[in-house]
Order: sequence, then C-alpha cells, then structure tokens
Amino acid sequence: MLRLFRDLGLQQDCTLCDARSSGLLCQGCRADLPRADVPACARCAIGLPVPGVCGECLQDPPAFDEAIAAFRYGFPLDRIVQALKFSREIALAGLLAEALAVAVRAHAARVDALVALPLSRARLAERGFNQAALIAQGAGRALGLPVLDGALLKVRDTPPQSGLGRAARRKNVRGAFDCDRVLGIRQVALVDDVMTTGATLDAAAGALKRAGVERVSAWVVARAATPAG
Repeated sequence: MLRLFRDLGLQQDCTLCDARSSGLLCQGCRADLPRADVPACARCAIGLPVPGVCGECLQDPPAFDEAIAAFRYGFPLDRIVQALKFSREIALAGLLAEALAVAVRAHAARVDALVALPLSRARLAERGFNQAALIAQGAGRALGLPVLDGALLKVRDTPPQSGLGRAARRKNVRGAFDCDRVLGIRQVALVDDVMTTGATLDAAAGALKRAGVERVSAWVVARAATPAG
C-alpha cells in the first residue's frame, strides 16, 4: 500500500511533523534522523574517537561478534520507535527495516539468516506483535535473507530493562532465552530495534551459540548511549 501511494504520487502526513509527504517521513524529518556514530566499536557499535573495539568489549566481550546500527537512539528517531511499539503504528516497521538494510549493505555484512529477538508469551499477548520480528521480516525481504521464525524463544518473562544499569540488566536477562533445536546455520544476524547496553542481545546470542551457531551479528535500528552502572 505504501508503494502504491508513492507510485501514484499521493500525499500523506509526515509521521513526525504532519507536513504533507509522499512517504511516512518528509525529507526534512528524514534528514534530522540521528545517523549512527562513525567511527564506532566493531563489537557493540558504541561511538568511539577512532575505529576499533571499546574498552568494555575488550574487557568483557559479548556473545555476539559484531554489531551494526542504522542510527543513534535519540530525537526524533525515539518518537518513531515508540510510535511503533506503543501506538501500534505498524507501517513504521517497514521504514525502520529499510534503514537497517541500508546500514547492513554499507558494512557489506554477510550472514546466512536472520533471527528476531523474541518477546515472552505474556509480553507478546499484551502487545499483540513483536516489533523486532516485523523489522527482521522487512530487512530479510530487502536483503534476500531468510528469517528463522521461532528459532529463538524467550522462556522467562523479565521486568523492563529501562532504568537499570549494566550489571542489573545482565542479571535481569540471564537465562531468559533458549534455542531448543540445532539450527545448522553458521552465521546468524540477531535483529532488534534498540541496543542500550547490549545485555539482552548478549544473552540471546549466547543461546544461539549454544545451539551451534558459530557467529552472531547484532543488527539494530538504533544504538543508545550506554548508561552508567
């Protein structure tokens, strides 16, 4: 439907500023989106003064082997992510998936399949959809990669990570994910909307590696500044 609107030259309101636009965002708001930090840590995508690996990843490497982010998490991108997750503006998942696919192509990243970060059954029932799955499906179509539905499970419902420091986040998601079958795939990209400390992606990547995956990349729409603690 969005493609049809563009092809016919029809106008709609920009998601962010309500200006008339041929897409979900007007050109001005697209230009305002906070692009990902360059250079950034090759392991966790946090911004760095020079290319390399950050001290945190050198001291305590995450289970995922690299991270790619399309944006920094900040205004006005945060409004788009929140509108998708909490206001059920599902069409925004396609916009975010396209941006993620562009970032992945720029990094020339290669994987065999995508896996969306899962929600617990209770959270999925409450929200009605998994935003990471929608983004993974859109990115998979754009990149010509399969999405392994149900390959990773969240077996324990965890309290929200917001407001927690690094150590508390890691403790909160410890043992929360499981992969109950051998995937038979060497390289997988784990897809999510936002990475903050990387604790959730770390726990999920660990479950994939225990199931036989050799290399896990973390592909996220946005990388947030890491909170203290």
